[in-house]
Amino acid sequence: MTDIINTIILGIIQGIAEFLPISSSAHLIIFRDLFGIGADMSTKVALCFDLALHLGTLLAIAVFFFKDFLNMVIKGVTKGVKDKDGKLFWQIVVATIPAAIVGVLFEDVIEDAIRTNYLLIATALIVMGIIIYLVDKNSKEEKNTKELSFKDAIIIGCSQVFALIPGFSRSGTTIASARCLKVYRESAAKFSFYLSAPVVLGACALQLLDDGAVELIMQNATIFILGIVVSFVTGLICIKFLLQYLKKHDFKLFMIYRIILALIVIITVIL
Repeated sequence: MTDIINTIILGIIQGIAEFLPISSSAHLIIFRDLFGIGADMSTKVALCFDLALHLGTLLAIAVFFFKDFLNMVIKGVTKGVKDKDGKLFWQIVVATIPAAIVGVLFEDVIEDAIRTNYLLIATALIVMGIIIYLVDKNSKEEKNTKELSFKDAIIIGCSQVFALIPGFSRSGTTIASARCLKVYRESAAKFSFYLSAPVVLGACALQLLDDGAVELIMQNATIFILGIVVSFVTGLICIKFLLQYLKKHDFKLFMIYRIILALIVIITVIL
């Protein structure tokens, strides 16, 4: 029963933090390690749960942007970069490469080195919160996703590398870099969501390819299904919320939240 409750709580946290610019990796570390939610999960249950979270958020992206992805893939394959949607498809492919390479080579090393460095995670939360707010505040809005150049896409894609450090946030870094390039707020968020699809898909594939992954899922089917459902539903809500919110608001709210959470972490660690 405890595992089920923890699954629901962490699934909601993942669904929210994956898509809002507040860092899902930092939140899972903070709520598990510092606040003790899910800390008593066995290693096998935790691994199964992490896979479920990735699949749930991937499903949320796929469902919400199904028509966009379908159109981009078709145009990308049939018309290539001559079509705006086709060009966007190949920009996403190219933009995914830097983070994919660095992630495969260094993700485990970075996580092992930083995962328990709570003060560094708190610092990253504060720094990135301030950066995204100031960048957004001082950047003009001149272009949408279909007006991005390949250079723009690569720059935004490279920014995902910083998200390997818990606290920076993949959506936060990509949205901030897009705003630096004068992309509309809503379009910056949308492109960030597009970019998250191949990243999350790659993470799911790597986890599923691990020895015993299928057996692990079968042994923890309830946790697995519940994790997918909760993160999927929460993710859908948060995607819609952020796109609507950014039509009229800036990132001040997220900066304040990140700073408050970071201060709570610092106080908890010190005391």
